[in-house]
Amino acid sequence: MVERMLAMAANAPTTGNMQLYSVIITTDKDRKAKLAPAHFSQPAIMNAPVVLTFCADFNRFTRWCEINDADPAYGNFQSFISAMLDTAIVAQQFVTIAEMEGLGTCYLGTTTYNAPQIAEALELPELVVPVITVTLGWPDEHPVDPGRLPEAAFIHREVYADPSDQRIRELYKEKESREDSQEFVAENGKKTLAQVFTDVRYPRGNNEFFSKVFMDFIVKSGYKLPY
Repeated sequence: MVERMLAMAANAPTTGNMQLYSVIITTDKDRKAKLAPAHFSQPAIMNAPVVLTFCADFNRFTRWCEINDADPAYGNFQSFISAMLDTAIVAQQFVTIAEMEGLGTCYLGTTTYNAPQIAEALELPELVVPVITVTLGWPDEHPVDPGRLPEAAFIHREVYADPSDQRIRELYKEKESREDSQEFVAENGKKTLAQVFTDVRYPRGNNEFFSKVFMDFIVKSGYKLPY
């Protein structure tokens, strides 16, 4: 079933029809246990029957070029971005298909944090970088509405309309007033929901540290970045 859905997802748009991605399906309990620490041991890794790691992959295409007397030049930043976009598009296509089939999915935002450990656990070769992890299974609950911003917050006509401070307050008012948001603020000892994001969930130190880890790994994987 998973392979059938992945085959359907592969009809997603892709750069130059190159399909610059690979997907590692992990179902073995021991293999999942190796992945778990890299994902901060989130329960979804071990509890979900299937873990899918979507990887930006220029290895396969590069090797195809080489064995066909072509000179590939894809170990660069632009090529990595192309592969990363291909990977994100096919991952979301898969998630949409899976949810239409009645399955439950969960994106794990930790993949780019600990890409080196994930690559080691999955034995990834050069030019293959883990970008997205999705856990998959039959849901045993009905999650509450996560509370998205109104469409007025992200739809712009013709040009970008930079909102005023007052307008931003209005756009975030409903999200801030949600009961679960207020609980986040209280349990973290903060004054505002914004502080939960900046000080607890995604603080400066973590962002800068994991940025360096990921950038270093991208370079180690064979992509020369322009810096």
